[in-house]
Amino acid sequence: MEIEQFRYGADNLAYLVFSGACGIAIDPGAVDDMLGFARHRNIRISQVTNTHLHPDHTCGNDRMLKKTHAGYLDCRNFSDNDTIALDNDRLTVITTPGHTHDDVCFAGNDFLVTGDTLFNATVGNCFSNDLDAFYHSLKKLMAFPGTTRVFAGHDYVKESVEIAQAIDPDTPGIVRYVNKYDPNRVFSCLADERRVNPFLRFNHKTMIDKLTQRHFPCDTEIQRFKSLMQAF
Repeated sequence: MEIEQFRYGADNLAYLVFSGACGIAIDPGAVDDMLGFARHRNIRISQVTNTHLHPDHTCGNDRMLKKTHAGYLDCRNFSDNDTIALDNDRLTVITTPGHTHDDVCFAGNDFLVTGDTLFNATVGNCFSNDLDAFYHSLKKLMAFPGTTRVFAGHDYVKESVEIAQAIDPDTPGIVRYVNKYDPNRVFSCLADERRVNPFLRFNHKTMIDKLTQRHFPCDTEIQRFKSLMQAF
């Protein structure tokens, strides 16, 4: 199973996940580029779906569906651990409410498509107002192997790194993280996210000390996550 990334708009990222000659378009805002790549590689885009239904992620749906006659998979209808067949491979759905109530991520053999749930060096806004659900969604993603590549819904890397450094100037591995950033193919590995992403570092002593100093609740892991989201 392979994944190709396409940039559209100011910072949105679309994806074509494919195996053999069969592909699925995820958040397909870059319609022309995706179709051109598919033609060049002899890939038939058989399905279209989204990580969530915000307009900047669904803006290419209608045109992609019209151009390809693909089937549409509404992300609101997915259940956790559903699978999507792509020739001899299967893409796994992970329900990840938090950013919205209907967010999902997709797991390939060594990668995650995380939409606006987990960005490279930050996490999405909690528009659902359900931080408990957001915490449990992120814990699902954090359980994947450290070598798993994280492909997010936007390129917010530069701004997110600046925020991470402002929160903790001694963030471990931050220079290496920045040096690995490539705007032409934006991704990180999960191990680096655990080290650098301030909103995944809720068990790190530095973060606990900062929350304690600011009198935020931090006795439990979920309290610390909620406090980080509220404090920063």
